Amino acid sequence: MSFRIQSTVFPVAGLGTRFLPATKVSPKEMLPIVNKPLIQYAVEEALSAGAERLIFITSPSKRAIEQHFQANVELESALSDSGNKKMLALVQNIVPSNVECVFVQQGAPLGLGHAVLCARAAVGEAPFFVHLADDLIRSDTPCLEQMRQYYERYHSSVLAIEAVPNDRTANYGIVSVKKEPSGARRVDKIVEKPKPEEAPSNLAVVGRYLLTPAIFEQLEEGSPGAGGEIQLTDGIAGILEHESVHALLFEGTRYDCGSRLGYLKATVEYGLHNEEVGERFRKYLKGLTNKM
Repeated sequence: MSFRIQSTVFPVAGLGTRFLPATKVSPKEMLPIVNKPLIQYAVEEALSAGAERLIFITSPSKRAIEQHFQANVELESALSDSGNKKMLALVQNIVPSNVECVFVQQGAPLGLGHAVLCARAAVGEAPFFVHLADDLIRSDTPCLEQMRQYYERYHSSVLAIEAVPNDRTANYGIVSVKKEPSGARRVDKIVEKPKPEEAPSNLAVVGRYLLTPAIFEQLEEGSPGAGGEIQLTDGIAGILEHESVHALLFEGTRYDCGSRLGYLKATVEYGLHNEEVGERFRKYLKGLTNKM
């Protein structure tokens, strides 16, 4: 029987300043890609990997996220009365009935590590996923499921990584790895946002983590790191002293939807693959490029 990771943590308390004024009221995780917000893509990926407890680390200004995963009686009644079964199914089946949604207030924006630490009571003493919703990954096998399968084989924390241009290492947590006889990549060093000349490699950690509960002790005991925040990268560096951490070069295409260009790329790509409008959109784009 395969091993199931029950909990996924979604840190969604950030301010989303790169998308102002759109995110002045609406959280960046609610920005739509075609007809679904980023946070729904994130939740669907977690569900496909077997998660049954969704833990949102949020803030008072992010009520829209909580409301998105709650029933909207007025809307559902109107759709039901109009006989619009297709739309009714879309709003009723966002989260299966057996899945628990937990909302935890972060209180103050003290960093990604602090957000993960806020989930400790809800996670318990078991391995768990961390999913950053603005890193959208399109793949045949969802990225978290790839990581779950990897964990089932090696029983260690797993970081999703990809190679980035050398001049962009300062935007990521960067790892160096040692390749084991099995082909697995074991992390031997992780650094938060190093300058290119100081980076141990160009392998960047992107928005997917599978962590053992050992991370919580490291985050509790750690001091503020880069930017005066509690960095998840520093907690992972602490884990390296006690247990193995592996890096997975995942299969798929990542869109950095925390940037405007990445968000536009994702919108176009997902639009082209949309069953309802994809072909018409493709024809529109071809016509548009012919005019340029």
